[in-house]
Amino acid sequence: MRTTFGGLAVGLLAAGLAAPIPAALAQPAPPASGSPASGSPAPGSLAPGSAAPAAGRPHNVILFVPDGMRSRMVSPELTPAMAALRRAGVDFANSHSLFPTFTTANGASMATGHHLGDTGDFSNTIFTGKPIAAQDGTVTPFVEHDAVLGDMDAAFDGDWLNEETVLRAAARAGYSTAAIGKVGPVLNFDHTNRTGDPTIVVDDQTGSNVGIPLSQELRRRLEAAGLPVAAPSRGENGKAGSSTVPGTLAANVGQQAYFADVATKVVLPLFRERERPFILVYWSRDPDGVQHNEGDSLGRLVPGINGPTSRAGMRNADDNLAALRRSLDALGLAGTTNIVVAADHGFSTITKESATSPSARTSLPDVPAGLLPPGFLALDLARALDLPVFEPFGARAPVPPGSRPRTASALLGRDPADPDVVVAVNGGSDLVYLPKADTAGNAALLRRIVDALAAQDYTSGLFVDDAYGPVPGTLPLSAVNLKGDARTPTPALVVNFRSFTTGCDIPVTCVAEVADTVLQQGQGMHGTFSRADTHNFMAAIGPDFKAGFVDPAPVSNADVGRTLAALLHLDIPAKGRLLGRTMGEALKHGTVPETRAGILRSAPHESGLATVLRYQEADGQRYFDAAGFPGRTFGLD
Repeated sequence: MRTTFGGLAVGLLAAGLAAPIPAALAQPAPPASGSPASGSPAPGSLAPGSAAPAAGRPHNVILFVPDGMRSRMVSPELTPAMAALRRAGVDFANSHSLFPTFTTANGASMATGHHLGDTGDFSNTIFTGKPIAAQDGTVTPFVEHDAVLGDMDAAFDGDWLNEETVLRAAARAGYSTAAIGKVGPVLNFDHTNRTGDPTIVVDDQTGSNVGIPLSQELRRRLEAAGLPVAAPSRGENGKAGSSTVPGTLAANVGQQAYFADVATKVVLPLFRERERPFILVYWSRDPDGVQHNEGDSLGRLVPGINGPTSRAGMRNADDNLAALRRSLDALGLAGTTNIVVAADHGFSTITKESATSPSARTSLPDVPAGLLPPGFLALDLARALDLPVFEPFGARAPVPPGSRPRTASALLGRDPADPDVVVAVNGGSDLVYLPKADTAGNAALLRRIVDALAAQDYTSGLFVDDAYGPVPGTLPLSAVNLKGDARTPTPALVVNFRSFTTGCDIPVTCVAEVADTVLQQGQGMHGTFSRADTHNFMAAIGPDFKAGFVDPAPVSNADVGRTLAALLHLDIPAKGRLLGRTMGEALKHGTVPETRAGILRSAPHESGLATVLRYQEADGQRYFDAAGFPGRTFGLD
């Protein structure tokens, strides 16, 4: 079956998937569409054919996010609490992180129920077009920072995500609300309220001059529980090492023990006393933090992120979940509380190898000979386009030959105040912006960039802003829900990097990816469109969920946000149209939606390269398994 997608050839195949679709549900996919499916459920409502939670007072909700937890790493031996919850409740076996597979991007989707094209949180580092004071006036801020999020709101009409979050809506409805754990995604759940009341926010920056203040009531309760009012640092866990010094050998135990104590000894008892519905978000930095910084495998792809330090991080997150469940039992809240567990993304081991990159042949400080340096994409594009390179912060200092951008992100052009190209560096994928108002000039420049990237062995799939029309070798941003009603600037191009398995019994658990990062080969990263990065861990349990149910339907982190709203009986108005769906089949009396699988293929570039997208559809929603150039993305072939 063949049809067209914005002038691109589309081949639709019922392909075998990493999480197989039962034969009874598999059907040929319908013609692809460049816009959201019609008939999507209204915000806060359920998808057709699914079951709503019981009427009346809603049950409580805990969203537990084990950052970077890979689905296939959950086991009774390594993560007994997660495995037990999955076994007794709902196992979302066909789960999906959203691309680009980064933390704040997926966190914003959990918080709002919208895809990235609506929230504008395209990655952890984005281009704002406006200087962000909290990070030295940069135009490419790293948004995992409370003060940066405040500046972002101020820069974009008071709400940079442009969609009301579930916690904000719950607080308005009079529910108790709290977000605890990793700085950045925690605050994003109620970022427009910076008072610390009614939503309780406790993260890495609590107690500092940039953190969200604690209410006097919470301060008193923390002191009564013997807990400090300032969060501890990560300590050894925060040490990433260098090209010659291994990173950390310690999980984030101390800091997360503090967060778990705040949740179990202060916040949950307070919520019980209030006797009204609540939602608590608990975001565990591990295993993400330790997988990024692990020191078990400096320079080596094996064991990579599967060494003892990373496994200790997985156990640390599991211990936090177990502590929350014990507290619910002790407080008599277990029977009235739904727990949704959703990792923001999967994970891979970093490789810095390239046979084509000019920057890999340049001698740079703290970069092993022959490996890609941080900022390689900006450096290689600058060379191909014959443009100077500038830092994106402070005085926009030039980057001299023989050096690299300090944070890897960069401005390219003759005038740093009016750059031709901006590269926002993130890891397994990067964002490229063309900020000038010259539409015709940008279109020609974009094609030069595509040609340059097609010549590099580290690229695997390119996604271009629909405004530029069909570009051979690329798919449009709308194909992966990156073109919507965002307030932040939309990237002209999203660059996916190469990924491959290093070989093990479960190949998805030992994938390596090229990553544009200051971290080293052998450490951990995510962000690609490989199935290793899109296959996050998801499960749920509670009074509104089925018991012992393996959900075969595809689900995503945007669906998490919609399901949270449905569980709490919240009707949240939407500005954008890129909504997830309620995972109604996982609720009691819900039915499994019809599921289809398909493949979308771009017209080929003159090099012969074509971007291919492998996806599934259910209830009018599209779920993305993997994408890239065939032979260069794990899970695509």
